[in-house]
Amino acid sequence: MPTVFSGKMGIVPALDVDDLAAFERVVKATTGVEGVAGYKLGLTTVLRVGLKASMKALRDLSDLPVLYDHQKAGPDMPDMAKKFTALAAEAGVDGLILFPVAGPTAVDAFVGEAVKAGIAPVVGGEIPVPDYGISGGGYLVDDALDRILVRAAAAGADHFVLPAHDAAKVKRWAAWIAQNVPEATTFLTGFGSLGGTIEGAFATADALPRRFAIAGRLITGAADPGAAARDLYARMQAVAASA
Repeated sequence: MPTVFSGKMGIVPALDVDDLAAFERVVKATTGVEGVAGYKLGLTTVLRVGLKASMKALRDLSDLPVLYDHQKAGPDMPDMAKKFTALAAEAGVDGLILFPVAGPTAVDAFVGEAVKAGIAPVVGGEIPVPDYGISGGGYLVDDALDRILVRAAAAGADHFVLPAHDAAKVKRWAAWIAQNVPEATTFLTGFGSLGGTIEGAFATADALPRRFAIAGRLITGAADPGAAARDLYARMQAVAASA
């Protein structure tokens, strides 16, 4: 499906804040900044005021595309996919971040329902914590996201989200996406305290033609969110120019 984000690269502020004043402050400060490509709407605001009201508040301030991150949707019974996607479509979101780790049927259902609704399924399956996979003491197989990417692409997904903390993994995932989904849009996340850097992630993922950075606290926690977004975009451009 067509990408909902224009351009080849950009910054996506993650609006994981818990009150509308902070939410509005960040959007007002960033929506006109060069390189800000869209927003990630988070569960904290949505639980406080609702998905429709959150989208209205955002749309009153910006017409940039919006991904909704249900922290994380997808690890659920497959028959919930249609209900969840219908609510997201009704609210007017442009993309849904999905972590369908419940199995192949969940991948098919959540990706498939998003595609049918005209919403971009932005598929991931790993978060940047050391004990997520089995090798670190967690519960999921270490190649869970590799498997999810293959199944999701077969189901029609061409938007993906990758954690930026592990260069070897990012390189492997980026190579697979570039070889198998050539027009893909990929979002990198987990910067700052979560271990990833703009420079490292974007250099490692240089096989990807369309790369965007989802950044939360680096922007929402800044004294000047607009300046913070502008700085991140400049660093991203520097990596691209040196490639």
